[in-house]
Amino acid sequence: MTKMLKKTMKTAVMTSLGKIEMQERPIPEPKENEALVKLEYVGICGSDLHYYETGAIGEFVVQYPFVLGHEPGGTVVAVGGKVTNVKVGDRVALEPGKTCGHCEFCRTGRYNLCPDVVFFATPPVDGVFQEYVAHEAGLCFKLPDNVSTLEGALIEPLAVGFHAANQGGAKIGQTAVVMGAGCIGLVSMMALKAEGVSRVYVVDIMEKRLEKALELGADAVINGAKEDAVEAVRRLTGGAGCDLCIETAGTQITTAQTIHMTKKGATIVLVGYSKTGEMTLPMSLALDKELTFKTVFRYRHIYPMAIDAVAAGKVNLKGIVTNVFDLDDAQEAMDYSVHHKEDVVKSVIKIG
Repeated sequence: MTKMLKKTMKTAVMTSLGKIEMQERPIPEPKENEALVKLEYVGICGSDLHYYETGAIGEFVVQYPFVLGHEPGGTVVAVGGKVTNVKVGDRVALEPGKTCGHCEFCRTGRYNLCPDVVFFATPPVDGVFQEYVAHEAGLCFKLPDNVSTLEGALIEPLAVGFHAANQGGAKIGQTAVVMGAGCIGLVSMMALKAEGVSRVYVVDIMEKRLEKALELGADAVINGAKEDAVEAVRRLTGGAGCDLCIETAGTQITTAQTIHMTKKGATIVLVGYSKTGEMTLPMSLALDKELTFKTVFRYRHIYPMAIDAVAAGKVNLKGIVTNVFDLDDAQEAMDYSVHHKEDVVKSVIKIG
């Protein structure tokens, strides 16, 4: 293991609701199965913004001080004695959730459902708005030469998009609709295209986000504030409706629309969380159509696939980034991202 000259690192610490302070914290020592990674970019996720604004997501309540951030990319600077999959100098994307490995869900390959997961920036576990992190080496995925650490940080949200596409059984010949053109909506759209879906339409009410969707490969976009999204999909599909719908907006209106715009026998994948956690939906119509509903919680076994898709040029991850902030400006980064949601698709914090 390489000896670190520095002893402390800059850390952006959330000290109260809507308040971040820069602090010096000790650089962690990697255990025998861990890699020490010098972080270079960390994406700002919607969950980070939610914790910053409200202090909780469901039963996960922030206890201060708390560090946000769970979308990291960086370079390995030291490794523990038992690490063989990465070495010093490797550029890596970090999968942020360490699971128990022995519960029912881990043993059957559904490790994203592990009840004992330790996940960056999910209370009480600190995140990675900081210069270094020691992380299980098996969760550090080496990046090819043509994939940057900025893209490495964005593999995490892209993994959600690929998991959504996989849950929906995405394949060539299909027509799909993505509800919502935020970060997760856009990566879902790109994942669908990468998996060969023939036509992907994107619905949102923010014009700048729809422009970004077209830029990144959507076959058509629909502004739900200006036209009836269901009628627009029917028009685009010659009255047939779509084969697959991925809902990322998390609203009752958009979720109900997916039931109306899909054809019989179609699949709807629910990704977005609603603010209340409850919805009233036209279930009689869903039964009449014999629709399949799938849901998404994070992802599993996706990082290698997502990295390959970026390396092959099938996904333009850099294209979703609209704002880059320095670590010292973490407070500004969070405030801007909260108050300019109509302009921000993806904010990223540049660490070094």
